Amino acid sequence: MVIRNVASRSVLLIICLLYFILYIDRVNISTAAPLIQKDLGLSAVQLGLVFSAFAYPYALFQLAGGWLGDRLGPRLGLTICAVLVAIATVCTGVVGGLATLFAARLVLGIGEGPAFSTATRALANWMSPTQRGFAQGITHSAARLGNAVTPPLIAAISVALSWRDSFYILGGISLLWAIVWYFYFRDDPRTHRGVTPDELKDLPPATVAATRKRIPWGPLLRRILPVTLTDFCYGWILWLYLNWLPSFFTHEYHLDIKKSAVFAAGVFFAGVIGDTVGGIASDMILKRTGDVGKARVSVIVVGFLGSFACMLPIAFGGGDLAVVAPCLAAAFFFSELIVGPIWAVPMDIAPEYSGAASGFMNFGFGMAGIISPVVFGALIDMSGRWDLPFILSLVFLPLGAVLACTMKPGKRFIAPDVGTQSDGGYAVGKAALLSGKHS
Repeated sequence: MVIRNVASRSVLLIICLLYFILYIDRVNISTAAPLIQKDLGLSAVQLGLVFSAFAYPYALFQLAGGWLGDRLGPRLGLTICAVLVAIATVCTGVVGGLATLFAARLVLGIGEGPAFSTATRALANWMSPTQRGFAQGITHSAARLGNAVTPPLIAAISVALSWRDSFYILGGISLLWAIVWYFYFRDDPRTHRGVTPDELKDLPPATVAATRKRIPWGPLLRRILPVTLTDFCYGWILWLYLNWLPSFFTHEYHLDIKKSAVFAAGVFFAGVIGDTVGGIASDMILKRTGDVGKARVSVIVVGFLGSFACMLPIAFGGGDLAVVAPCLAAAFFFSELIVGPIWAVPMDIAPEYSGAASGFMNFGFGMAGIISPVVFGALIDMSGRWDLPFILSLVFLPLGAVLACTMKPGKRFIAPDVGTQSDGGYAVGKAALLSGKHS
């Protein structure tokens, strides 16, 4: 997949850096959790409450984030998000107990909640329809790279300095990103001084890049609901990995923080590959078939079912680390095939409202993040088994595959007061495919 527009490549790179930073700031607490739990005297249920604290505002601000991206514009919206993330991350380093840690995670959820849907709006403005799966796959691949480097990074800083210092350092990096974004990015590519007239031919039409459109909330929500439910199933599995994987290796196999970080990083690196492969595969199917439904849904179904198959040995493999670790990595690879296609679906269905549509979709992910950490913490406290949450989560994988078949990404959303489809979105993508403009 080649993006010929230099400015578009730069925007994509900066957004990749955002996803990388956000996921480090999101999951750093899971690596530091054993140290924080000991330092603050928290039980597994209390730790689960801390994990879920992020998800409450994160889920709520998916909806606000859609409005933020479509009304305020991605430039200002993502700048505000990054500044809030920086503040919350630094504050995490100064907490003294459960209440202050819970509050810091709430603020982090507020900052990160609108970020992905607002970034999706930016990508809808700057990427052609045939590059959407790749763009979403590579950005989320950067997020999984953040997952992968976080365990060894936080472990190294915690050993060399302290777990509190790791949060101070990461907060400063988030603030630096906000400055770069604000001064480089423009909501409409046509106003960016680095975009040439020839490069504009590869970008979506101006109608798609426009902001401040009235959002038909009810009809759009009903249209995106199947995608939201599918994303809930994916989110249930991802939150399991993000919140509990380092602690799983630490407690279930009695590894120290450095060894558990190595195993967790290995699993997350498999997700880096999965995100990239899923996005590229989806766009390749679209280019070859011209069928956006087949391009998105087929990859998502393979991801859910492949992850299910790879998780089965964890339930029946006897708990051997030599079996469990590779199976977790393979299962995570397959589950991450889902990301690029599912994040492209809101742009396929409603390119003019892609911020709001992706916010509706990711609300399902946020709700999974609210419920699953508390459920997992309770299961662990009651049973003493750290593998039980992985085993009981198997049901959501085949359910997600079934729900994915109800999304219908090839059916464009038309606002109630609009009688005909606009030139944006999939129609543009199909015309581009026929003309051979995109590569």
